[in-house]
Amino acid sequence: MEDTRTLNRKYETVAWGAFFILLGITRLFRELPEGVGAVGVGVIFLGLNLARWLSKIPPSAFTITLGVLALVLGGADILRNVASLPVDALLFPLLLIALGLVWLIRGIAKTIGR
Repeated sequence: MEDTRTLNRKYETVAWGAFFILLGITRLFRELPEGVGAVGVGVIFLGLNLARWLSKIPPSAFTITLGVLALVLGGADILRNVASLPVDALLFPLLLIALGLVWLIRGIAKTIGR
C-alpha cells in the first residue's frame, strides 16, 4: 500500500513540474495562440491519470473531467483564434463530447482495471 502512495506522489510531483514548465513557456512565448496553456493542462491531467491507471492506481474522476474540459475549451480557443472558426456555436456539442469521453474512460477503466 505504501508503494502505491509513494508512486502516486511521484506521479503528482512530475505533473506539477510539467505544469510549472508549461506555465513558464506560455508566459515566455506570448505569441502562442490562446488555449495552448489549457490544452497543455488537459494533457498533463490526462497523462497523470494514464500513468496511474497503467500502474494499477485508481485514476481521479475529478482530474480526468478537468483534463477533458481543459482540452476541449483550450482546443476551442485555438480553433477560434487560429482558424477563425465560429467555435462559439460548437462549444455546446464539444462539451457534450467531453462529457461522453469522461464516461467512456471511466467505463473502460472500470471494465479493464477492476
